[in-house]
Amino acid sequence: MTRKSSLPSKLCAACNRPFTWRRKWARDWELVRFCSNACRTGKRAAAIAREKSGRP
Repeated sequence: MTRKSSLPSKLCAACNRPFTWRRKWARDWELVRFCSNACRTGKRAAAIAREKSGRP
C-alpha cells in the first residue's frame, strides 16, 4: 500500500488548494487541473464570491 504523502500532488487551478493523485486520474494526471467537479464547473468560485460579498 502506498502512503498518501508519497503520492504526487498539484494545486487546483480554481481554488489553489493542493490535491493528490487518485487512481482514476492515472492515465491523464498531466491533464488534471481541478481538485473537484465544483472547481471545474466554477461553482466553488461562485460560492466564494457570494460569501465575500455578503449575499446568501
